[in-house]
Amino acid sequence: MAHIHEKIDFTVAIFVVHEGRVLVIHHRKLEKWLPLGGHIELDEDPEMAAIREAREESGLDVELIGERPPTTGPGTRALIAPRFLDIHRISATHEHIGMIYWARPRTGTLTLATEEHHDIRWCTPADLEQLQPPMSDAVKWYCLKALTECA
Repeated sequence: MAHIHEKIDFTVAIFVVHEGRVLVIHHRKLEKWLPLGGHIELDEDPEMAAIREAREESGLDVELIGERPPTTGPGTRALIAPRFLDIHRISATHEHIGMIYWARPRTGTLTLATEEHHDIRWCTPADLEQLQPPMSDAVKWYCLKALTECA
């Protein structure tokens, strides 16, 4: 998706964990190993974006992990909070505020989104160390944290 704002956009990253493995993709444009994810579109909230991006990029319907507080009044809908937030520079003039979620697969068949990725795979902690090109330390930290917390 195109950027919504010239200076900053909101994005989601979804670390899907299943049977002691985390799902990662080798991003075609960025040439990096990353979680599923992408931009939050104008007509969706972060939860909707995370579920949509996971489905589009993996073929899986996922369940976000986290607590949804009770709604406190009319016109309010509580959302599952991301596990972490970050801000990362995309270019000299553009940044992304990233909402980082843990998730579990519910249904679907794992499918490579060939227009976006070179590869998609489930990884154990040992597998993460063998990826080529090597995964960034930051993404690896999130993978390992998701694996620990979703065990």
